[in-house]
Amino acid sequence: MSDSLILEVADIETDVLTGIYSEETGRPQPLRISITAALEPQAFYTPDCPLTASKNYMDLKQAATEGLPKDVHFKLIESVADHICETLFLQDARVKQVTVKIVKLAISENGEHIGMTLTRGRRD
Repeated sequence: MSDSLILEVADIETDVLTGIYSEETGRPQPLRISITAALEPQAFYTPDCPLTASKNYMDLKQAATEGLPKDVHFKLIESVADHICETLFLQDARVKQVTVKIVKLAISENGEHIGMTLTRGRRD
């Protein structure tokens, strides 16, 4: 069994310009975004390990909030997820795989979780 390091942030709520229907276009839609990022772990993590031994979790949150352009309309939430993946790959070469789960909050009528999950591996 090989070692792995998975960083996670879950249930970030943010507004994004997205959608294909007339009632969705032109205004931000509320999304709930969860991200996992797989990194190659160090051999050991000692009590005095510096942050550089891992990745700042806030980078994941930032990729789903400030990292999304406010003036770009993403027709599909898959495009939003792809943008988040690429942002994390560009930030840090140690990121090997990213999974982004997006739930469209505006179309939920009875608490359903309607959305998608995209997993991308580094392509270099």
